Amino acid sequence: MGCSGSERSGLLTAGGVLSIVGGVFEVFSGGIVVGLTITAAIRGELLPHLLPGVEVGLEPVWWRTVGVPVLVLGIIAVVGGVSAIRRKSFGLSLAGAICALPSSIFGILAIIFVALSKGEFEAQK
Repeated sequence: MGCSGSERSGLLTAGGVLSIVGGVFEVFSGGIVVGLTITAAIRGELLPHLLPGVEVGLEPVWWRTVGVPVLVLGIIAVVGGVSAIRRKSFGLSLAGAICALPSSIFGILAIIFVALSKGEFEAQK
């Protein structure tokens, strides 16, 4: 089901937009988790020195190990979504859609739409 460069099905654009939306969601959620972890570390290490007798518990270490990968996946999803909209690289577009997968339905639909629109990348060569 190849198409010429002038024909656009709209699925690829929809896949790119869904990838960007899912990626932005991941960037925000990963950034919040990383920010909370850093804030908790500062509170736990700095406040007891400034205010003796104050005990502040640290957030679990796994927050950091979850927040950073989610943040990175979100960035890749946004870049891949832009690539899909610009119809530049099928591999990057599909990787971005896959990285949007943790954002649930956005990632699933993005993968389907980008995969179905592979012909739109080949038509530009």
